[in-house]
Amino acid sequence: MDMFYYPVFGGLGLGVVVTDKYWGSLAPTGLEENKAAVFVICSSKEMTSEGTAINGNFVQPAIPRFNGHYDHWSMLMENFLRSREYWSLVETGYVEPEDGASLTDAQQKKLEEEKLKDLKVKNYLFQAIDRTILETILQKDTSKQIWDSMKRKYEGNERVKRSILQALRKEFETLEMKSGEGVSDYFSRVMSVANKMRVHGEQMRDVTIVEKILRSLSDKFNYIVCSIEESKDIDRLLIDELQSSLSM
Repeated sequence: MDMFYYPVFGGLGLGVVVTDKYWGSLAPTGLEENKAAVFVICSSKEMTSEGTAINGNFVQPAIPRFNGHYDHWSMLMENFLRSREYWSLVETGYVEPEDGASLTDAQQKKLEEEKLKDLKVKNYLFQAIDRTILETILQKDTSKQIWDSMKRKYEGNERVKRSILQALRKEFETLEMKSGEGVSDYFSRVMSVANKMRVHGEQMRDVTIVEKILRSLSDKFNYIVCSIEESKDIDRLLIDELQSSLSM
């Protein structure tokens, strides 16, 4: 089965790979309408060097994009590179011979192969990060240097975020309505902590906040809480709706 490379992001050297079975219906205007026939977005260089080395499947895993959460991204990226047998280049790098060193033909060939692999890894890393980060690592010569630079810059930040998030989780769990505190004031305190947790990466659903408020109200709301739990679907109850019910 033949494959065709169709550029869709010409300026970036990116396109899609499709089989000859679908090419007629896709090119050029049918591309968006028949997304089921698109197997992979890749670069034109990858199409010739790696596109045919996927056991006839043609589907390549997406390159993990760095979104600021370094620990999660580095785990995904390491697995991605290991699956292509490139991880050793990031972990240990390759040895560049000293100037003037004499190499045998076999050694020269091996060195060139390692350099080519390293360029591929650099390409993957470049595609995984945005322009602002890219500009800070363009001067790095090898993929190992790029990886080590990002690790130094972002791993510490991630640890700080985790530490802050742990403190916020504890604060959230211990929140309780104070004696004489108004509903609006208590909601503001709860939402302030919840929003800080979300900023630091916590995937907090509204139902978690609703349940927290219901179980931490002062005793004078016990009757209203029981009524709400019996009459409403807590999983679907909006925070604003809960506040309105408690303020009546």
